[in-house]
Amino acid sequence: MAQRAQPISKVLGHAVSLGVLGLIVATGVAVALRAEDGARIGAGDWAAIRFTVLQAGLSALLSVALAIPAARALARRQFPLKSLVITLLGAPFLLPVLVAAMGLIAVFGRTGLLSAVLSAFGLPPLQIYGFHGVVLAHVFFNLPLATRIILQGWLYIPAERFRLAQSLGFGPSDIARHVERPMLITVVPGALMVIFLICTTSFAVALVLGGGPKATTIELAIYQAFRFDFDLAKAALLGAIQVGICIVAVVLTRSFPVSDGMGAGLDRRLDIRPPRGWVFTTQDAGILTIVILFLLTPLAMIVLSGLQGIATLPPQVWWAALRSVGVALGSVVVTFALVLPLSFALSARSRLAELATSVPIALSPLVLGLGLFIMLNPYVDPRAVALPVTALVNALMSLPFVARILTPPVRALRSDYGRLSASLGITGLTWARLVAWPRLRAPLGFSAGLAAALSMGDLGVVVLFADGDSATLPLMLYRLLAAYRVDQAAGAALLLLALCLLLFWAFDRGGRANAAL
Repeated sequence: MAQRAQPISKVLGHAVSLGVLGLIVATGVAVALRAEDGARIGAGDWAAIRFTVLQAGLSALLSVALAIPAARALARRQFPLKSLVITLLGAPFLLPVLVAAMGLIAVFGRTGLLSAVLSAFGLPPLQIYGFHGVVLAHVFFNLPLATRIILQGWLYIPAERFRLAQSLGFGPSDIARHVERPMLITVVPGALMVIFLICTTSFAVALVLGGGPKATTIELAIYQAFRFDFDLAKAALLGAIQVGICIVAVVLTRSFPVSDGMGAGLDRRLDIRPPRGWVFTTQDAGILTIVILFLLTPLAMIVLSGLQGIATLPPQVWWAALRSVGVALGSVVVTFALVLPLSFALSARSRLAELATSVPIALSPLVLGLGLFIMLNPYVDPRAVALPVTALVNALMSLPFVARILTPPVRALRSDYGRLSASLGITGLTWARLVAWPRLRAPLGFSAGLAAALSMGDLGVVVLFADGDSATLPLMLYRLLAAYRVDQAAGAALLLLALCLLLFWAFDRGGRANAAL
């Protein structure tokens, strides 16, 4: 039975991998074929391409440059509520982009918190719209992600390396040169690539904070060509260019020289002795304080402003909220229908499954939605399937993250209980109920919450398909902002934030119920 169960799960995983890759390739072919239909790139489009590459590159560099000292401080300092601080670093990842943009405007905008402080000293207010606003928002989202990635690099350094450095009398500069720098050479290129890809395919940030033709990204140019000009050929050509930029970024990153690891250790707990002196202590405390304030102040402003406007929301917003919850739940169902067989295939080291769960991170929901629109348009009214298509695209976008969460526990489950279950004849639903579910329920709950929150706050593909009767809450929030209904927009932002956190908490808490976790 053990010999039969493994091929079945692997075959199913390969079938799902082929299905995911086939859908992605089909949309890419549809975009490419439409892009050859006499499309032309004008001066404004080239400006959008240059702006996209420049803001994505600068956002990635700033995020990683600020994350390195923050990760170092977290790795070498012990302080109360440290685990809470590390947990808070994941909050912006769950935060809907439009909600975060409103929080940043409330802090850094012309009438924001900092501008009020500057005006008290007779200084001009800040301007958040334009290039610097887009970069600021991308750093807000990606600084925590970069910090978590680089912090993991510090945690992977064998504790024996630091003990040896201390026994040799290494100072902070020696440890940085001989221990920390080799790790950073390994970790930083990957962090730069991931953040560059995220910023290249970002849509809502540029939509809200772009500030006109001089701050237009490829995503915005695709949206404008589709929604306002209905020039599918031009939109498809821009989408193909964006995919090409992402592929070039991945290839360039893979060409970087990477060290061959930090060596083996004895799996001891990492215990770094921080350098002595008030200068180093102040430096670490200062960078952590700045990061925490940078992340939490916009969230606090969202709550304060939203409490005043949530009672004035029109009925359309509440109906949009219900549709968003339905899309999020549907996205969770599709995500797990795809990711469970993929996780079992990944646990068996399937290269095909690895490819299927890696490719979506380099894709834009807008480009994928454009390809689906081109494919569906001859046969069905795309507006009639706006919500199912949105749920499908959101599920594909969450695959890379959910698969990385589920694969390690699935691999441990197969290794620890696979042969024992087969020898006892425990298979099928009985195996799922007695063996798999008790050990996978916590990561399954966390993954479901993550997928639901990401889908709930997405404003990508829905802008291509939705009309007034199928608008989701993020789309309604954008329309309220565009109509300068600031109080209602603040209330909708708070509602969206609350629903995202509620969905995440409900799934995560359900997965951990009655578990010693």
